[in-house]
Amino acid sequence: MASEDEISLLVIVLDVNPIWWGQQAQREPEFTLSKCMDAVMTMGNAHLVMNRTNKLAIIASHCQESHFLYPSKHWKSGDGAGDESTSASSDGKYELLTVANDLIAEEIRSLMARTDVRGHQTDTLLAGSLAKALCYIHRVSKELEAGQEMKSRILVIKAAEDCALQYMNFMNVIFAAQKNSILIDACVLDSESGLLQQACDITGGLYLRIPQKIALAQYLQWVFLPDSEQRSQLVLPPPVHVDYRAACFCHRTLIEIGYVCSVCLSIFCHFSPICTTCETAFKLPLPQMVKTKKKKLKPTT
Repeated sequence: MASEDEISLLVIVLDVNPIWWGQQAQREPEFTLSKCMDAVMTMGNAHLVMNRTNKLAIIASHCQESHFLYPSKHWKSGDGAGDESTSASSDGKYELLTVANDLIAEEIRSLMARTDVRGHQTDTLLAGSLAKALCYIHRVSKELEAGQEMKSRILVIKAAEDCALQYMNFMNVIFAAQKNSILIDACVLDSESGLLQQACDITGGLYLRIPQKIALAQYLQWVFLPDSEQRSQLVLPPPVHVDYRAACFCHRTLIEIGYVCSVCLSIFCHFSPICTTCETAFKLPLPQMVKTKKKKLKPTT
């Protein structure tokens, strides 16, 4: 078991793609972004009250930016409370949870209010949000006191489909998390995510595509709230088959068989004599000419 002074940092990356959530509200009116936020805040509150040293961060992954919902710019670190107007709880609830919930609700409303989706680039900036999560974890680890230890993990709540254009950035984030022993868990709301399957398998996290979106709060509480040590004592969903296909650098499509540059390891679906990434020219072996034996002339009589 972890010591009481060990810090457990949970970073939740929430997909708030307005296009997907707008379509979701039409398909299933009972499960909206507001309901999803309620489930996320419930899990965040449970994580904070499990131990006094636990820390929480929530990042909204939008199609235009990656934004911190908590802690936000209005948060004042130190005594665990914000300004005086929000630190008092009217219902007897723990003040820290009241402040956190109010700040998260305010930040998500502000983010969605300034959303102006134009053009065809409506993919969720998930790779950038994960990179921001790693930077935040690194910053918190630098602020630890002498002798303190910290366990950190990232939970991705995925809604929209994968974007093959982010493949390289995504893989860099995955290997950076693996090098720093940071688990990446994935809770997928809609279609399967091959990128997150690879992230969970490489970092030792848990991947789950929930069968019922309306039961998101239950899955977050019973599957993703326990840390890596507690999970060994639980009966969790079985691991899924991991789709390890890579995206080619030329068309950004997932391929099973392709050509790899021996210098920069770029992947292509078609052969090219020059790598378009590092501009390396490959020496192609020319076909060997078959030498024909000269026939000896018979002497004439």
